Amino acid sequence: MKPVIALVGRPNVGKSTLFNRMTKTRDAIVADFSGLTRDRHYGDGRLGDREFIVIDTGGFEPDSSTGIVKEMAKQTRQAVAEADAVVFVLDVRNGLSGQDHDIARYLRSVDKRVILAVNKAEGMADSPLLAEFHELGMGEPLPISAAHGQGIRSLIEIALEPFFFEGEEDETPAEDAGLTVKLAVAGRPNVGKSTLINTWLGEERLIAFDMPGTTRDAISVPFERHGQRFELIDTAGLRRKGKVFEAIEKFSVVKTLQAISEANVVVQLLDATQGVTEQDAHIAGYILDSGRAVVLAINKWDAVDEYQRKMLERSIEQRLAFLKFAPLLHISALKRQGLGPLWKAITDAHASAFRKMPTPVLTRLVHEAVEHQAPKRSGMFRPKLRYAHQGGMNPPLIVVHGNSLEHVTDVYKRYLEARFREHFKLVGTPLRIELKSSRNPFTDKDS
Repeated sequence: MKPVIALVGRPNVGKSTLFNRMTKTRDAIVADFSGLTRDRHYGDGRLGDREFIVIDTGGFEPDSSTGIVKEMAKQTRQAVAEADAVVFVLDVRNGLSGQDHDIARYLRSVDKRVILAVNKAEGMADSPLLAEFHELGMGEPLPISAAHGQGIRSLIEIALEPFFFEGEEDETPAEDAGLTVKLAVAGRPNVGKSTLINTWLGEERLIAFDMPGTTRDAISVPFERHGQRFELIDTAGLRRKGKVFEAIEKFSVVKTLQAISEANVVVQLLDATQGVTEQDAHIAGYILDSGRAVVLAINKWDAVDEYQRKMLERSIEQRLAFLKFAPLLHISALKRQGLGPLWKAITDAHASAFRKMPTPVLTRLVHEAVEHQAPKRSGMFRPKLRYAHQGGMNPPLIVVHGNSLEHVTDVYKRYLEARFREHFKLVGTPLRIELKSSRNPFTDKDS
């Protein structure tokens, strides 16, 4: 098994910057704000042929007893419990604080291997300021600079030292090569995205707090159901651009859009108590533009009466008419209602997004469609559809070849799409049709 390293420390000491260095990614949001990371965030790291897992955590206040800070502390304790080694990140420029002593006291009580990483120490390897950190009584402080990449390799080597033995890699069984489905949960702030993932996992893996904007990063969690591996992605709630005031939220929007574009399937959560808003339509539009398979789930369905339900369904028909291909489910994440049908819709949407469509079958469907209803004539020419083949997956792309296809109307393209969908039982995925006209060899000749 891969060793797990948790990064722990008070806010704004550079844990997320160190996480990005150790994983060689930009997965964690980094900015000059304290309290930016809230959930624990997992990433894979590698040093030579040695692999490990890194957990980034929020600013830790062990004695916090109220609000979001208490929830963040709970997440950090869980990360420490899961870890094989803890990197206690400190800030050499600000020196030791009372909060650092509180964290050290907690770490001593959990009996974990702890490495002191004194960050922001570029050019200060021999500085007398480092002596102050011996006061914690937790071993030799290691000067690093996460921003400049100094001392990171030494830190990883020290953290991993007890966990690798010669020849161990040969004994590790090869991982199953089965496909992992990337499943993102998106929606407006406070619609219950983190609650839904926590319900799926059966633990408080993500902070679910009754305050909009609790999740700021796109958090990825591995999950397995009925032998199928998933990567669950909890995204930050998307507000309209005019509502994004803080720099932090601008980062969150970027991470959310990246998460949607990299997912295989997106569950868009709607709030039954608030109806379908313009923001919901914007999010749905972005999912469609990204070509992701999508399932619409109306959360808090148990909290509305019959009249509100009818008004909500009418609103969906009007505002989200362009997602008619997406299945619509009614759920309650908190009460675990409707989750079975939701999983079936997710697996159906994923299967549709990766459906293989043989060229002979596609060509036959095109010919049958033309026999049933030919495309409209344009001037002297009528478009001729000759054959079709699959041009891609996720989303499925069908390329139709023929003559004068630039005259095929959008209405006729929708007609073709409906026939393809019906035959291949495509649900929950956009279907793109590309028309390619054969070049006339005589048009380029000199007269």
